[in-house]
Formats: sequence, structure tokens, C-alpha cells
Amino acid sequence: MEALKRNVEVQETDSYVHDNQLDSFRQRGYNDDLLPKTEEKRNMSARNYFTLWMGSVHNIPNYTAVGGFLFLGLSPINVMIALIISSLIVSVFFVFNGHAGSKYGIPFAMHLRSTYGDLGAKLPGFLRGCVAAIAWFGLQNFAGSLALLILIGKIWPGFLSIGGDFSFFGINLPGLIAFTVFFLINVLIGIGGGGALNKFTAILNPLIYIVFGGMTIWAIKVAGGMGNILAFVPTGEAVQQHTPLLVYLIIINSVLAVWAAPGASVSDFTQNAKSTRAQAIGQTASMLVAYIIFAFSSVAILIGGSIHYGVQEWNVLNIVDKWDSLPAASLAVIVLLMTTISTNATGNIIPAGYQLAALFPKKVNYKKGVIIASVISFMIMPWKLMENANSIFAFLNIIGAILGPVAGVMLAHYYFVKKREIDLDALYMDSKASNDQNPYRGVNVEAYIATIIGVVVSVSGQIIPALQMVSNLSWLIGFSLAFITYLMLKKYRK
Repeated sequence: MEALKRNVEVQETDSYVHDNQLDSFRQRGYNDDLLPKTEEKRNMSARNYFTLWMGSVHNIPNYTAVGGFLFLGLSPINVMIALIISSLIVSVFFVFNGHAGSKYGIPFAMHLRSTYGDLGAKLPGFLRGCVAAIAWFGLQNFAGSLALLILIGKIWPGFLSIGGDFSFFGINLPGLIAFTVFFLINVLIGIGGGGALNKFTAILNPLIYIVFGGMTIWAIKVAGGMGNILAFVPTGEAVQQHTPLLVYLIIINSVLAVWAAPGASVSDFTQNAKSTRAQAIGQTASMLVAYIIFAFSSVAILIGGSIHYGVQEWNVLNIVDKWDSLPAASLAVIVLLMTTISTNATGNIIPAGYQLAALFPKKVNYKKGVIIASVISFMIMPWKLMENANSIFAFLNIIGAILGPVAGVMLAHYYFVKKREIDLDALYMDSKASNDQNPYRGVNVEAYIATIIGVVVSVSGQIIPALQMVSNLSWLIGFSLAFITYLMLKKYRK
């Protein structure tokens, strides 16, 4: 906590570039999306960061995950506490890893280069900004389109039968229309970038309080009181029994894995911070308040709905779909759609746009990157990927297992090797000039070794059945192992 306090109090040490430096960097081939943000462009306050992540918490996959947590053997109140503790850990991760962005105004692509080197940054950057972001952008769009179909079906039941037997690579016409409409909305938010996202979340957040607050009150009422919800015990073959400490760790790891991608690339957002203090206070408050609300509402809604309908129902959309009130169901689905858009923007399409601009700085800017990433996400036909739910979770687990070690190396390098110091003139090198003395040139071999060791160990649980518990704690294990290994390698080489 003392280290966090020191980071919060470094507002006076934030570094700002000047116009002549930017002109020099442009002459070296860097587009404006990769350049450090000047003081006048760092306009995100603590209030902006408070609203930034609020909408990303209340999404459909997160509610489904809470349903799974209730089967791990913890009581409902302990599941709530575990979620709140997880939010504090995630916020610390975001604040610490976002420090380089808020201090120097650099995006994730350049933050990654400062750790892995100009050549070494390409692989982890590609995995985060392209493979993970583009694929998950498409999958989130399809998940959102299913909610949109429910909304349209309630308002216009005949829509669900148009097109007859028409099929486009396995998706019917109503599904294709809903997916395309929702896809285009997400693309427009992505093109608008952080400015459009701030305006969007300003509208979304009050609706979150109204809708999920109302759903929570409904759930408590139909369940016969909060006492019945807290006393609920899931039944069935899916129920597991683990020690409470292990379940807490599993939940913390799961929440960290959900935020692994945006946490790794959080500099894309903190580069716009008015100060390090602003992003530290805003992000911590955002995660904590959002998860306190989410922990209470998700447990109450899922258990209350299950008690009311007599069926253990862990998909919030199925609960809403059973409501008789069209206005109430429509408003709930609309807010769930908006939270999915917020999640998609912060975690997927914005990082993808920046990363493509970093990979091809002379030909692709941020907006072109968003369009390219969006087209690819459509072409991979995410509805085909979602035909097998196990393949989706395997994909997400692997990406989380990869990004945990990447984050571990980034934090170890920035805080303990470089002592929070980045030489911007050297970082924005002229790639055509030969300078073997540049510390950011080439590949940081120790970073790669530590990352590979962390990845191999953290994904082993998905390959070797006897190491299943490693898979359940993959982010925590991969992060910790890569962090320690990197520091040991650096000390040995020195």
C-alpha cells in the first residue's frame, strides 16, 4: 500500500513532451496515434476514469461467471466478498501498470516496446491487440446480437421467422441482421475512440444504477427476502466442494483473467490522464464501486430468479426473457447491450486499433486500424466459433495465461529494473538508423525467457489433467512466475 501511495503522489513528476520533440518523432516515421500525448491532450480526470470501467462490469458473460462461482462451494455472501476483494486487486494492477501511460503519455504499444524492445514487442503486442482483441470483439458482438434478437422478438415476434430456411454459413437471416446491426454500432463507438466512449459511458452509468437496482429489488421481492437468497444452496452434479481459501483464489484468478487484456494495455487509456493521481483515484474508485454493486446485484438477481421460477437459472438473459412486462424486459436488455458495447470498446476494438497502428505506423492510423480489425472480426464468423462453447473458453484461458506473464514482466521491468524511468527520445528511435547502444533496440532476451516460462507453466493445466488446478489459477501463477523469473535473470546477468 505504501508503494501505491507513492505512485498516487507523483503528479508533479509526470513528464510532458514538447512540440519540437513530436516533430522529431514524426520525422522518424511515427503517426500521431503512437506519439506521447501533450499536456493539453491529457484531458481525462478522475471522474472520467470513474465512469470508464463501470459499464464494462455488468455484462452478460460476467453474470454467467457468477453463476459458476455459486457452484464452487462458497455461500452467496462469501461469493460477494470474493468479488469485491478481486476488484481491489484488479484496480491495483490497473493503477500500477497504467503509471507509464499517465507519466509519459505513451500508448500500450510503446509501453510494450520499453519492456520487450522494438522487435520483441511485436509478438506480445500482436497477441494482445490483434489475436485476442479481434477474436473476442467478434465473439462479444455475437453474444450481444443474441440479446438484441430477444429484444426484437418481444417487440416484433414475426421478425424471428423471416428468411425461412436462409442460412449464411450457419446463421439464419434474423440472426445475421441482428449481428450486423450490433456490429456496426460497436464499430462506430470504436472509431470515435476514447472521446466517444466517455460520452457513451456518461449515458450508460445512470442507467446501470436504475436498471440493475430495479432488477435487484425485484429479485429480493420474488425470492421472499434477502434472507432466502443468502441461505440458497445450489444443487445438482455441477456443485463442487473446495476449501474456502482455494475458492477465493479461483474467483480472484477468474476476475483477473477477465481483465487480463485491458489491464495489460491500460496505457492506451491512462496516456490521456490529467495526472497519475487522477487515473489512480478514478480507476480504484471505479472498480470498487462497480464491483460492490455488481457483487450484490448479480448474486441477488441470479438466485432470486432461480427461486422465483423454480429452476436454477444462471443466464441473466433467460431470466429477463421470462418477464411478462415488455417495457421492463426491453429496458433491461437495452442496458445489457450497452454494457456489452462498453466492454467491447475498452477491452477489444480500441486496443486493436492502436496495435495495428503500431505494427504498421506509416500506413495505418488508429481509425484505419479499427476498420481493419472490425472487418477481420466479421470475416472469422464468430457464430461458428460459438458453436462449441468449450473451444471459446479454451481460447480465453490461453489468452489469459499468455497475458498474465506479459503483465508480470512489464511491471517487474518498469518498477524494479528501470525504476519508472523511460527515455522517450531513445524509445521513439529511427528504425532505419543503426544504433546498437539504444536500450530499446532489438529483443529483451530475459523478458522473453521469463514470459515463455510463465506461459508454459500456466497453460500446462489445460494439457495435463493432473495439473488442472494450475489452469484454475493460471493468471496468478503465470504472472508471479514471470515476474520473479525476470528479476532473477536480470540480477544474474548484471
